[in-house]
Amino acid sequence: MSRGVPFGSVVASEWTKLRSVRSTWWCTALYLLVVATGGWFGAAITQSAPRADIAVSSALTGFGFGQVLVVVLGILAVTAEFRTGMVLASLTAVPGRGRLLLAKTVVVAGWCVLLTAVLAVFCWFAASRLTAVEGGVPLTDPGVLRQLWLQVASATLTGVLAVGLGALLRSSAGALGTALGAMLVLPPVLAIMGSEQSLRIARVLPVFRVGDEAFFSVQTSWQTGLVVLGGWAAVAWVLGAVLLSRRDV
Repeated sequence: MSRGVPFGSVVASEWTKLRSVRSTWWCTALYLLVVATGGWFGAAITQSAPRADIAVSSALTGFGFGQVLVVVLGILAVTAEFRTGMVLASLTAVPGRGRLLLAKTVVVAGWCVLLTAVLAVFCWFAASRLTAVEGGVPLTDPGVLRQLWLQVASATLTGVLAVGLGALLRSSAGALGTALGAMLVLPPVLAIMGSEQSLRIARVLPVFRVGDEAFFSVQTSWQTGLVVLGGWAAVAWVLGAVLLSRRDV
């Protein structure tokens, strides 16, 4: 019976579960507050900039810490069901565990895209109003658009990585500690150490990004940054799906 449930219906069910818990709305509200406040403040203290994309980059500063809330949201979307035992009902309805995890991922990624896109546009608005740039800060500027879509892509991949870690570890505390350790603690520590080996390690760790800039980490090109973050997200998700399929609940 359950194998015949359309995937769209599974996604709709996961969206209902996500929006029905208070943690989702707490994470959402704090994400909006932290990023919007940081963006307005970043634009306000940047009185002028030589280019539009630099002005926007300053306004995106709030995403550095704001993405912590994306990690929490993605992890709890998976681990909350294990904590409460509701996962038994989910697996009864959808025995295909990989299919269930994919539906969760689609919902979390979609929510991350929506929230981050809204916040990115708000940060552009703040930069256009508070930072003086010769020629202004047009939304159609290629450099501005690059900063904005890179931020959306980075936050979304962070959400997917969080979902994967949640499925892999099935522990809110364990997954959160692993994610923040790899993305927010280790990168600056390795950068401060300054040895060639530590810098090489730092470049292959997933990190929060603010537009095309690595946050508190060794700088890499945005292409490298997205590939590394995407690779970690893919590996965590696949391992999480495999272990979820093989484990007893």
